[in-house]
Amino acid sequence: MSWTRVFLTALAACALFGALLVGATGCGSDEAREGDGVKPSPVGKVLEDTDEEGRHYREIDKKDAPKVAIEIQPDGDSDGWDVRLTVHDFRFSPAGAGKTAEPGRGHALLRLDGRPLSFLRGPTHHIAGSLVPRGTHQVSVRLHADDDTVWAVDGEPVGSTADITVSDPGPTDTDTESASAPATSDRGAHK
Repeated sequence: MSWTRVFLTALAACALFGALLVGATGCGSDEAREGDGVKPSPVGKVLEDTDEEGRHYREIDKKDAPKVAIEIQPDGDSDGWDVRLTVHDFRFSPAGAGKTAEPGRGHALLRLDGRPLSFLRGPTHHIAGSLVPRGTHQVSVRLHADDDTVWAVDGEPVGSTADITVSDPGPTDTDTESASAPATSDRGAHK
């Protein structure tokens, strides 16, 4: 084997090894997280900061940032709570959407007292009353990109929070009437 062929083979091996090494380590902050499952995107910058489950924050300019507000009302038909999100500069992606961060798109993560409760693909949700025991509770929402990074501005996640308080049911009008009226029974009454 000639020295030229050995030299070219060694050079090709070095080029391949170098490409693998550079690809594995990455050069930019977005590329460095590719191994964490976060793919580079032209939208914002992926930060080192993560949420409670390890999802990276995706920093964007305030002028480009989506906004979300949360409103919670007791459900009159059940013992649960109706959640309504109002979003600006944000669209909910359907289930099965691609895993790439797109400007102003994604899903919301609803939390109850800091624990993940539900991923939302739309602006409404119902929280069952059985999930909310007596006391005051914090319901929060954060907006996520489709690659599951958390949209962030100035290092803070884009989100909103509301408190709900569950107390013992008070007496109803019928309870008050029956308590003040004499007890009656129709047992044994003739028809």
